[in-house]
Amino acid sequence: MRECMLHISSLEVAMGGKQVLNRFSLEVAAGERLLVTAPSGAGKSTLLRCVLGFITPDRGTIRLNGHALDGASIWGLRHHMAYVAQEPVLGNGTVQELLERPFTYHANRERRENLARIPSLLEQLALSPDILGQELRSLSGGEKQRIALLAALLLDRPLLLLDEIIASLDRTSADAVFSVLAGLAGVTVLAVGHHETALPHADRIVALHAAEMEDAR
Repeated sequence: MRECMLHISSLEVAMGGKQVLNRFSLEVAAGERLLVTAPSGAGKSTLLRCVLGFITPDRGTIRLNGHALDGASIWGLRHHMAYVAQEPVLGNGTVQELLERPFTYHANRERRENLARIPSLLEQLALSPDILGQELRSLSGGEKQRIALLAALLLDRPLLLLDEIIASLDRTSADAVFSVLAGLAGVTVLAVGHHETALPHADRIVALHAAEMEDAR
């Protein structure tokens, strides 16, 4: 049995008077590719934002590699995660500058050699090398999603969080993304999407609306 990397227990989140997550529990094993499906507004993005520490749940606990996620631990635990939003906000500058920027920070400098993987990842994600010189504001929605994924992969974080990763992609681009994700070794993936096609190579699929009141293991 694989070791549990992420343990979510009885998570409750209310927003604007609405119960978004209600006693939601989930265990994700190290190296597992798990997809959580739910219709819009059912709490998929909220779940990921809780794991990232952007939202503090009203009740429940989240543990990453056995360590409780709270205000004191979140900054350290975020170094174990990479996140790709449904609509990534990439900022200003060129794609090349975006990809290099994280490696100017002390926490990532030892992984700077990962930048050598950019040409290979561009090819795998069906992106032209010419995109490196493009301004971020000129990218299409699908290009932004794939560049955000590429940036996340360069960080070599053990937990990859994906929010509707193919929402803006055509079939060719989506298949390229799926191929890259299927080839990852030693990476735990927690993805959310509307239906099973959001991560066809998932090891396990959990329907959020069916798991709100019980353990979804």
